[in-house]
Amino acid sequence: MTLIESSPVSTDRLDACVAAPRRHPRPDGEDRYTISEVAAFTGLTAHTLRWYERIGLMPHVDRSHTGQRRFSNQDLDWLAFVGKLRLTGMPVADMVRYAELIRVGEETFEERQELLAQTRRDVLNRIAELQDTVAVLDHKISFYADARRASERA
Repeated sequence: MTLIESSPVSTDRLDACVAAPRRHPRPDGEDRYTISEVAAFTGLTAHTLRWYERIGLMPHVDRSHTGQRRFSNQDLDWLAFVGKLRLTGMPVADMVRYAELIRVGEETFEERQELLAQTRRDVLNRIAELQDTVAVLDHKISFYADARRASERA
């Protein structure tokens, strides 16, 4: 099983959820990356990659004849998407649930959509909170600038 599906009707792969295709180090068909190469490319540690696999966030990584993990471009795309989910603040359990829903197939589209929609709502709420925080900071910065100018005139 690969991690990113190339069409929305494929049920044996995970969604292609990356907004824009990323440039890969190797072309498809020649994309057999070691765990250290993936760690260097993604910024994740080998420990994190193994943990993702263990908890079901990376449900299947191919192995070489000697048992070494071999990642694909689709795995890199999936990891990029997981990175975006992490930035949203989505709990790991929800990310794992999302990956499980993808593996189940098309009948989970609605549940996947709702999980992502809820995450989007959470992100928008956090953005609003941060915008309010920026407004407070702007006010304080302006206050100190005005106070400094007033003290310089005195």
